[in-house]
Amino acid sequence: MAEDGVGDGTVGKALDVLDMVATKGRPVRFTELLADAAYPKATLYRFLQTLTNQGMLAYDADRQMYSLGVRLVRLAHAAWAQSSLAPIARPWLDRLSAQTGETIHLAQLDQAQVLYVDKRNAARPVEMFAQAGKVGPAYCTGVGKAMLAHLPPDALEAALKRQSFHRFTEHTLADRPALLAELEAIRGRGYAFDREEHEPGIICIALPILTRTGRVMGALSVTSTTARTTLGALEALAPSIKETAAAIAAEAESWRFPEQG
Repeated sequence: MAEDGVGDGTVGKALDVLDMVATKGRPVRFTELLADAAYPKATLYRFLQTLTNQGMLAYDADRQMYSLGVRLVRLAHAAWAQSSLAPIARPWLDRLSAQTGETIHLAQLDQAQVLYVDKRNAARPVEMFAQAGKVGPAYCTGVGKAMLAHLPPDALEAALKRQSFHRFTEHTLADRPALLAELEAIRGRGYAFDREEHEPGIICIALPILTRTGRVMGALSVTSTTARTTLGALEALAPSIKETAAAIAAEAESWRFPEQG
């Protein structure tokens, strides 16, 4: 990850350092960042000082640790309101959650990965990876595959190059040919499944949220466990999920939802 910003000048490198701190998920010392960085010690320190001065990072002098700054909170709220489907989708997610009693996820693509932008817990909540604000793999999640399946060829090729194809479970589609075959099947039936591909025992059905011209805006899923339901039972929910996805798409288009890269 530390090399991602190298070709993007000073701004790209500074954002790369910011990403390094964010990825840790906790306050972090300079020595930890230096161990992962592609930059010399003096360069890394200069970026950290600049980011701290700009409020993007906070520095605890007593513990000598860096953490994300409050300015990021303000920017995150603005991004959530302006570029996320979440504000528009909120009432539709509430309705689908009440109808199904299962976990509902709303996601968008971020650098060819899945960014979960909102979630509704099941009536009987289940512990799982996906949470609002988390980034997950696209190739082995229902929402990820639903979005990949509807990307134009050039965008799909670029996204495929960014997939790690790590095998999380025995069911993970761990290579490009297997994923391409799955994406073709998804396009044929209109929805995707997660067949315990990311986490054991976790299954879902997911549909893309598309504009009238077929551009991918996001995806919506209903998630449960093999302990209390089946893929067949989830598949029966496809019409309700499709209706919800269409309603979100219609509102997003009327709101002039920004183009996604």
